Amino acid sequence: MTETRASYRRTLAKVAIFSGLTDSELDFLAERAVPRHFVPGEMVFCEGEPCAGLYVVERGNIRIFKSSAGGRQQVLSIDGPGSSVAEVPVFDGGDYPASGAAVDHATLLFVGKQDFQALCLAHPEVALKVLRVVGARLRRLVGIIEELSFTTVRHRLTSFLLRLARREGTPSAAGVEFLLPGSNQELAAQLGTVRELVSRNLSRLQAEGLLKLEGRRVVIPNLKSLEAELEPVE
Repeated sequence: MTETRASYRRTLAKVAIFSGLTDSELDFLAERAVPRHFVPGEMVFCEGEPCAGLYVVERGNIRIFKSSAGGRQQVLSIDGPGSSVAEVPVFDGGDYPASGAAVDHATLLFVGKQDFQALCLAHPEVALKVLRVVGARLRRLVGIIEELSFTTVRHRLTSFLLRLARREGTPSAAGVEFLLPGSNQELAAQLGTVRELVSRNLSRLQAEGLLKLEGRRVVIPNLKSLEAELEPVE
């Protein structure tokens, strides 16, 4: 096997639905995987298009989102290296249920529908792993629906900032520091709102001393004070 195919096999081995496959089974996929390169913002697939196959993220990040007739977007997930994308339409034969676009420079491995279905027929455990992945995504979507239905923009923004602080924050003398992952427009798409409300709520949190904002750089002086924003009001 060439070094390129060996690299594909290592990437595929990290994917949840392919874990446990033998080297020869991974070789079957690696030999059929086609690399595709995308620049930031480039569409990988569009909602409603016929599904030709699934993708595995080798490098970069992919944003999965739904769009309204008016052009607003709701981000469903951002998937990085080792993630599989669009297994469901390959599995059930339907069209893509959402759109996917590159967040940054990304390399994806494309696996055709027929090759993936042949793998599932030969190895039913792969299909069971797909169901587990789909189940986890369904739980995440239920959480998104719950947040959009029952919480304010301020609550969703605060929760998002706390998740970033815990996952990517760096302690400093000023507090916990991290970078916002994109513009206020992109934040709005993740929070299910509009850019103006994100900007307004960031300004209010800063005016109240709960955070300091310089461009994309955020400093949270006291995590417990921000966490208190999420506590129910009696």
